[in-house]
Amino acid sequence: MIEISKAEFEVLNVIWQQHPLSAAEIVERLNEERQWHEKTVKTLLNRLVKKEALGFEKEQRRYLYYPLIERESYQEQESSSLVQRLFSGKLSPLVAGFAKHNQLEKEDVESLKALISSWEKEND
Repeated sequence: MIEISKAEFEVLNVIWQQHPLSAAEIVERLNEERQWHEKTVKTLLNRLVKKEALGFEKEQRRYLYYPLIERESYQEQESSSLVQRLFSGKLSPLVAGFAKHNQLEKEDVESLKALISSWEKEND
């Protein structure tokens, strides 16, 4: 399991949206939300390369970065880890917490019903 910090995740998220990207292009996209220093972004890129979350290829005098891990597999890994750590592997307390605080949208409920129905058909 790859440990990715919040800042690293923001960088990775930009690259998931479009790749390959140069460091300058990544900084430009990150700066649409808030100010990032180029040196900080390059440090984060190097960390992600060392963690094998990103790969790169050299094109003339610049590096182009691309993801080595898929967004969906990372989300599944993090979701599973969260549920395990905070809820002893039980998903229902997490969903109940969202429902209790009115943080479930109608679409969320419909998606959950469809998932449960599909699971029941496959596991009967």
